[in-house]
Amino acid sequence: MVLLTTDSLDSQVAIDHVMTDADGAYVLFVGVVRDHAKGRKVTGLEYQVYAPMAEKQMARLVEEVQSRWNLKSAILHRYGAIPVGEAAVVVCVASPHRAEAFEACRWLIDTLKADVPIWKKEFAADGTYWIEGDEAIPAE
Repeated sequence: MVLLTTDSLDSQVAIDHVMTDADGAYVLFVGVVRDHAKGRKVTGLEYQVYAPMAEKQMARLVEEVQSRWNLKSAILHRYGAIPVGEAAVVVCVASPHRAEAFEACRWLIDTLKADVPIWKKEFAADGTYWIEGDEAIPAE
């Protein structure tokens, strides 16, 4: 399951999609917009996305989890303006045992952040910044 949306995210949708009667665990990662970054007060984020490419790459990641771990997974990602306190991304992996679910979930969120064309703009009290890894680049 892959979902790109401007609507609020419901993590239960991801859980319901991945869980089967054979699973004894699911690992759920929910990335939430926080009110600070690098010593700055953050008022919100905006995610921009090239949807056709992002959806294709997100589907490839879900397929990779199936291939590598033989596990079901889901990625939900919000784009557009997102206020502090709301979810921006949900990643969920189900497994008969917890170790594989943790490993696959961590790989999935890390690879999603590194490889999928979704760009984050941070709105702070002292300006607006594009976020590239650990670097904040002033938006002009």
